[in-house]
Amino acid sequence: MHIKFPVTVHLLLIRSRKVLLLRRHATGYMDGYYSLPAGHLDGGETVRKAGVREAREEIGVEIDPADMTFACVFHRHEDEERVDFFLHVHKWIGKPVNAEPGKCDEVRWVDIDSLPLNTIPYIKRAVEDVQEGIMYEEFGWRKE
Repeated sequence: MHIKFPVTVHLLLIRSRKVLLLRRHATGYMDGYYSLPAGHLDGGETVRKAGVREAREEIGVEIDPADMTFACVFHRHEDEERVDFFLHVHKWIGKPVNAEPGKCDEVRWVDIDSLPLNTIPYIKRAVEDVQEGIMYEEFGWRKE
């Protein structure tokens, strides 16, 4: 049996020990909580190409795929099974802005060691894992 489930790419833009977060709004999932710039693979695109597309769509910056490196991957279970890729973005062109005001109501740089309490739990764990050099995580399969 082959299973199919969503694959998401998340972008870690970090500068001076601050990480870029977006607060979700009117999406129906974790609204009011902070996340990283992210989105699902559309199919027919690599993880890096999806990251380039999502950066442009969500925060209005341009990224060269060569300026992203693998940070970690999650095999996650919420209401369904998912795989989440996290990419560290080393450089980008442009100033990050809220390019999707219908899905986000705030974009801000946050101290990487003091994420807001209303950060999506698996996002918080991923940021912690990246700092600790943990490259693989199983999240949500057991009581966290």
